Amino acid sequence: MASLSVLYFFAAFLLLARLLYGHRRCKNAQDTRRPLADAASEKPAAPRVQSLTSFDWETTEPLKFRPFKPVYHMTMGLQASLPEELVTIDSNYLKRVSDRRDVIREHPSTVMGFVPAGREAVQELYGFLVADYLPTRYPRMFRLSSEGGGKMDNLVTGVTVPTRCPEDPLQALRILGETVEDDLFLLRETEEGHLVVAFVCCHPSGFDPSTKLGKLLKDVHEPVPSYEKIGPSMERFFSRLEVGKNVKRLNWSVTTRTDLFTPSGTHVYRDETVTEDSEVDVENACLRVELQTLSRLPQTQAILFSFKTYLEPLREIKKEGLGPDLAEAIEGLKRGNAPGMWVYKGGVRWGRSICEYLRA
Repeated sequence: MASLSVLYFFAAFLLLARLLYGHRRCKNAQDTRRPLADAASEKPAAPRVQSLTSFDWETTEPLKFRPFKPVYHMTMGLQASLPEELVTIDSNYLKRVSDRRDVIREHPSTVMGFVPAGREAVQELYGFLVADYLPTRYPRMFRLSSEGGGKMDNLVTGVTVPTRCPEDPLQALRILGETVEDDLFLLRETEEGHLVVAFVCCHPSGFDPSTKLGKLLKDVHEPVPSYEKIGPSMERFFSRLEVGKNVKRLNWSVTTRTDLFTPSGTHVYRDETVTEDSEVDVENACLRVELQTLSRLPQTQAILFSFKTYLEPLREIKKEGLGPDLAEAIEGLKRGNAPGMWVYKGGVRWGRSICEYLRA
């Protein structure tokens, strides 16, 4: 009996050992597959976009922003923004995209470009906007084609574009630049900081967009007075920005130009010598506001910096009774933590004439 019990014990031991070994082999087999599954799940999908089924672009007035304050302070000034607010459309849409088509045709190397490190980010942005965001958000303006598939119809311009990104990133950027009026910059993180890897920008204000391509964020903003006050914070924020956690900010200036494509002539740089312009056409001067948005693409993890430009004649500001407030804000560019803004934004040229007009 004792020998039989021993045999039962060893038999049970061997059976248990075999079961444990088999379980471990199965577990190890699963472990070898897990990194691939995790790698796919670590990249979150693009946020869902709420559809504006009754949106009428022709009757939608442009938003009005009055971001000026008595004293100018250099801050990031970020606010939370919903992912579906990425592209804002109003009654200016058709004229704006038509004008952008002309600008791209006349100045292609100035208003769009990419470096090899930006190819995949361009492809992802194109696919998101054309195949997903625009036809979902604005179904009365953009429609996925029912004939043959793989195309999106712009019901406003009558143009049809492929939903699959073209092989040539420049062609993709051209299509985006002629489809939305927002200017788009793509950045990738490097050991030195965030690098501009692609862009389409038809509404630059005082800078040549092509000179920013392939530059780090700190070098892009090198001409901006007191940028060092927020530069490190911006880099950290860019690094921590999560997919679906979009943010927005406003940037304002006054311009004596009525056109949106102004790659020069609106800013005054440190090495320039300028005098006050006594012949400012104050009646055509405008408040120029950029609604800027930051978001992260889920697959390439590239940062999208986009902005839409609003241009309003100063006479409209006066009609609202805000002329003196804006005049005070213009003079306030000399104060605060970035006094160089008075020169940089052009106040040294037109400040006196514009302020007198606003207070009259």
